[in-house]
Amino acid sequence: MLRFTYQALPGRVIFGVGSLDRLAEEIERIGSARALVLSTPEQRAEAHDVAVRMGSRSAGIFDRAVMHVPIETARQAREEAKRLGADCCVAVGGGSTIGLAKAIALVSELPILAIPTTYAGSEMTPIWGLTEAGVKKTGRDLRVLPRTVIYDPTLTVSMPPGLSGTSGMNAIAHAVEALYAEDTNPIISLMAEESIRALAKSLPAVVKAPQNLDARADALYGAWLAGASLGAVGMALHHKLCHTLGGTFNLPHSEIHTLILPHVAAYNALAAPWAMERVARALGAKNASDGLYDLALTVGARMALKDFGLRETDLDRAADLAVSNPYYNPRPVTRDGVRKLLDDAYYGRRPSKT
Repeated sequence: MLRFTYQALPGRVIFGVGSLDRLAEEIERIGSARALVLSTPEQRAEAHDVAVRMGSRSAGIFDRAVMHVPIETARQAREEAKRLGADCCVAVGGGSTIGLAKAIALVSELPILAIPTTYAGSEMTPIWGLTEAGVKKTGRDLRVLPRTVIYDPTLTVSMPPGLSGTSGMNAIAHAVEALYAEDTNPIISLMAEESIRALAKSLPAVVKAPQNLDARADALYGAWLAGASLGAVGMALHHKLCHTLGGTFNLPHSEIHTLILPHVAAYNALAAPWAMERVARALGAKNASDGLYDLALTVGARMALKDFGLRETDLDRAADLAVSNPYYNPRPVTRDGVRKLLDDAYYGRRPSKT
């Protein structure tokens, strides 16, 4: 007999071309008057445009967001928000910037309005992450869940084709893990499968024709569903490995998610056949791991850890860290199994069917 618990998360989504025009009214709607705009250094221009749109509602810009949210950067941003008297944060960018907004909200409870420019999905989750002393720690807290998310496909057009591909694969990883999460449920499974379908169809078109707004919108739709899926259930081995490789070895976020995903799918194939059947169906592939690997190649992803500067001697430490405090996973997480998985990923081999 079917049994499950489903807890819907609060939040408001504004989706479609031109949605950014509604920014000022959305700030007013959440009852804020002084917004600190956050971005990476590379997206300073986009942050400036958003600040101009807000007019007197803009308290200032903090443009120092970086990958994996180092605790030092989080402290600087928290102090800046306090100094400027900000009563909300507007995060313009991807997971790094939205993660920084969450780090501020975690201690100040300032509401977040997120404007995603990638397919990261972080904007739909109450999951925060902070890196301190080379270790990335994560947690869940509803205080960090953005109040409003504005999805405007035109804001993703500036994302280079290669990054678009891996950013979308990162979103697919959220949906895949949601299908075999410990607390998965029928509603989330429907959303996750639809997310994978939308992204698998749109990402090759986005990479081939970056100005294709229809494909960009479909990819953003898939990313929204992926983030919402991850936000409602727990994480498993894939995210644990990526948090380890990213936080400890400072490897690029979306690229590593892309590379690791097919290997974890193969690792969990026998333990979660129902989930992998849905992944394969959404991809239009014979099996999940090969379908994910082939899609990654189609969007131009690099599929060997050694190509990102990781040393072979780092694999033992990565395996030790990944199994020291493992997340739930449908297949038991063993040191030998994880070490073999990392070895395949290091050399870019097609995933092992074991």
